[in-house]
Amino acid sequence: MKHRVFCLSKLNLPTFNAQINDLAMKIILLLVFFLVTIQSYTQDTFSIVAVDTLTGEIGSAGASCIDDNAIAGGAIIISDIIPARGAIHTQSFWISANQQNAHTRMLLGDSPEEIIAWLIANDAQNLPGRRQYGIVDTDESGNPRTAAFTGANCFDWKGHKTGRNYSIQGNILLGEQIITDMENGFLNTEGTLSDKLMAALQGAKVAGADTRCLNEGVSSLSAFIRMARPEDDADSLYLDLNVPETPFGVEPIDELQELYDEWKNLVSLGKQPDRNNISLFYNRETSEVILVPSPAGQSFTWVLYDAMGKAISSSDTRHSRISFSMHHQPSGLYIVKIQYSINQSVSYKFIHP
Repeated sequence: MKHRVFCLSKLNLPTFNAQINDLAMKIILLLVFFLVTIQSYTQDTFSIVAVDTLTGEIGSAGASCIDDNAIAGGAIIISDIIPARGAIHTQSFWISANQQNAHTRMLLGDSPEEIIAWLIANDAQNLPGRRQYGIVDTDESGNPRTAAFTGANCFDWKGHKTGRNYSIQGNILLGEQIITDMENGFLNTEGTLSDKLMAALQGAKVAGADTRCLNEGVSSLSAFIRMARPEDDADSLYLDLNVPETPFGVEPIDELQELYDEWKNLVSLGKQPDRNNISLFYNRETSEVILVPSPAGQSFTWVLYDAMGKAISSSDTRHSRISFSMHHQPSGLYIVKIQYSINQSVSYKFIHP
């Protein structure tokens, strides 16, 4: 008994307890740091968001040296598309809170520049300097708007380029040439918006484009492309392809290109409607929309949507010509979706003054 009393007295209990508390606090802080690091680790290295002002389509594409083994889905986690509204890429130390906040601000009607300003002022971790954003949308008149931000604390090379209807951004790159080549691919490619997005990714297909992938001889480890038509639901997009991971040394952009080509073969070849089959005319003086099918008499269904994707009116018809008035509708952007059959549809976009 004396021996036990002697040992306890030698331990100096207040000091011993303080040491234990100090050690416990260090462990807790270490765990918190680890969890925060895990939540904000994903950094998409190069990406593009864009809108097509003629069709109302919105696109998102990107690639990263982060794959499905690091975070579920890989690079695609940074993509957020709101059909008939816009697209947001939140990247470099990605965290879901900033992405959700950006989504909410867009739904509230903020412009891309206003969304970015809000995110910088209200970063979920008060670390805006480590974030990178690219945002596109269309205003109430159907005009495209773009904005981007690259924080000073993103890893080099870092930067962005914006144009009339697109934003390209990247970090941890070999250099500025990567996003310059993406921009050239996007601007110089004929075809649909999705064709142009794939061309942009191909422009970045350089070994080590994301420098973390240089040792594998590939540009990235995961890649994606997503497209939304105005009438799409956010969880059911017209095009949604993802390569979440690839075997060592296999280029994910090539894998994505194969998926995209297969998709085009299934959807486009002989199945996509010819826009000349039904022409849309809008008479600004009378506020009348006129649909003229060719050949006359073919049956189709049309639906009128407002800029927020809300269906306003619709009809099934089999006439040589059909018209409807916009006289009682407020000014703004509208979309008419014309459905030929289960697999054939086309959308037109116009501005009602």
